[in-house]
Amino acid sequence: MINTRLLEKFRLYLPLIILTLAATLASVQADTVNLAPWESLAIQDSGRRKPMGTFGHEMLVKISGRDPVTARDGSKIGGTEFSFSTLFATRDWADEPIILLSYHPLTKKLGLDAARKRFSAKELVSVAPEIERLSREAAALRQSGQTVPRLQAEAQTVAGRLQMFRALNDSSAFLIVPPPPGEKHGNTWLSPVTIRTAYSATEVMSFLNNLRDLITAYRETNNTAFAAAGAKLQENLRAMNPEYYPAAHTIDRELFYQRLKPFDLAIWLFAAAFVFLTVSTINNQRILTAIGLASAIAGFVIMVYGIALRVLIAGRAPVTNMYESIVWVSMATVFFGLVFYAVYRNRAILLSALPISLLCLLLVRSLPAAMPSRLDPLVPVLRDNFWLTTHVLTITLSYAAFALVLGFSHVVLWQYIWRPQAAPGMRQLHEWLYRMMFVGLILLAAGTILGGVWANYSWGRFWGWDPKETWALIALLMYVLAMHGKMAGWWGNFGIAVAGIVNFSGIVMAWYGVNFVLGTGLHSYGFGVGGEGYVIAFLVLEAAYVTLAVLRRYFHSHDAAAA
Repeated sequence: MINTRLLEKFRLYLPLIILTLAATLASVQADTVNLAPWESLAIQDSGRRKPMGTFGHEMLVKISGRDPVTARDGSKIGGTEFSFSTLFATRDWADEPIILLSYHPLTKKLGLDAARKRFSAKELVSVAPEIERLSREAAALRQSGQTVPRLQAEAQTVAGRLQMFRALNDSSAFLIVPPPPGEKHGNTWLSPVTIRTAYSATEVMSFLNNLRDLITAYRETNNTAFAAAGAKLQENLRAMNPEYYPAAHTIDRELFYQRLKPFDLAIWLFAAAFVFLTVSTINNQRILTAIGLASAIAGFVIMVYGIALRVLIAGRAPVTNMYESIVWVSMATVFFGLVFYAVYRNRAILLSALPISLLCLLLVRSLPAAMPSRLDPLVPVLRDNFWLTTHVLTITLSYAAFALVLGFSHVVLWQYIWRPQAAPGMRQLHEWLYRMMFVGLILLAAGTILGGVWANYSWGRFWGWDPKETWALIALLMYVLAMHGKMAGWWGNFGIAVAGIVNFSGIVMAWYGVNFVLGTGLHSYGFGVGGEGYVIAFLVLEAAYVTLAVLRRYFHSHDAAAA
């Protein structure tokens, strides 16, 4: 029972506390206080307990598609400052153009400026009803199993961003208070608004005093006082439910991962490796080869470390969304490149792997809204499923092997383009390409079978012609046909090199197209929108490259026959 006298005191002093907070918020300076104590607070979001630093970054990327964002006054605002200033209203975010709306047909339909990609909440007030209507259409189509048109899908995404923005501004998204011990209140954390539903007036008053001390130190730009207030707030929150509040080392590990940015480091290391190996190939200098190889190994190691950190943080397999699968394939492509390089000692193999890995990492880095790096918990159908984990890991390893085939096929076809008279004599390159494709084929076949086992485990049938299953089978048959045709003599070495590029379009469709283009089927947990421009440009460039190689070989053969 709540003490009646304390409750009356709480009701008496609550308006005074609110007025004090409001008065102090008006003069807060945004960029002069170290927000690390705020960054290390725990918060519950999307079913996971995480640092406030992670929460702020993910919210900003969800809403704006980038972190940091540029405010109207020209200042750069990162995720941590965004979350702090939103909760304490130190900045009028409703007037800042941070809500991403990048699909031009939707922008035009709403009557907004098509030249812009981001709008403020105030600007979207008048078009919010139309966004909600289109979003409901998308939900209804998805519920009935039909393909959702791009316009409705994008409207549903924008509606989600608006909902997140509102939840941040009304404080309902800031679940920073753990529930009291016991089953009565469940596992859902509480916001500053709902804390009074589970805790006594004394505990609520203590919490509000912590917030007051924090904002007072922030207003006075007193880093020492701010750090002390942040530590006191975290200590009191942990004391409310010490068994459920995450340990300090868990928070520190995730913050370290966020600051390290291992996959960004890998981009620089792989780029350096590619440059050194290219120059060493031209000049045949061993020292440059050694430096390039060391850079590639260092990039691979930092990627393995980054993936291991994600596994420790999330407690699950590292390939449960598009971001993680692309990062995994990027790492595995370099792994296969290093293995084949160790066996055959040819720099062209590693030079084939590095650009593919770089493209993958640059793609996910440039599309944070379409392929977010969030560490969300698994949906129920994927939890505690051994077959799902082995299936996805094996399938994506096959994608990496075929990505290496793709890169090496470019090297082989370049011989036909640059030196067509010498290309047919390079038998060794064709043998290596065939062996790479064989590794990918074995992995893809095993992954497809494991997928059937998982489907039987989860859905009660081994095969159901789901779009994902269908395109996985199509991709498998495309590579089976390529290798069988080579063995049967239907085409020669040139044909298998062409297949190494052309057949990867089947992988792209099974990997990206089903989830981001078709958007139907039982694999709904992997659906998304965006990035199709990059994929189309990639496929067009690949088609142009193959066409150039085919024409060059045709005219060379014609000239040789004439001679």
